[in-house]
Amino acid sequence: MNQDQIEGTAGDLTGKLKEGFGKATGDQETQASGVADQLTGSVQKTFGDAKETVAETAAPLADRARKFANERPFAAAALAGVVGLAILNTLRGKTSA
Repeated sequence: MNQDQIEGTAGDLTGKLKEGFGKATGDQETQASGVADQLTGSVQKTFGDAKETVAETAAPLADRARKFANERPFAAAALAGVVGLAILNTLRGKTSA
């Protein structure tokens, strides 16, 4: 669990408490603020979930690339050169707007 997930969950919980307090006291402003806090917390938690998923997915790929580069340094250098040339050829002649 990362920091965004923790803060998002805490924000959602705080928002629910504020909304409940606003309902109990009849304070529309506190109630609306609680709903806004819930939305913010939910978005932050979703962002944290996405970061976690990307980290879990990217780590094995990075390990495989590192292993390939260590086992076959010349092939890795050649591959990097080919990719670099492909990028240069793609960008060649394009002007910025």
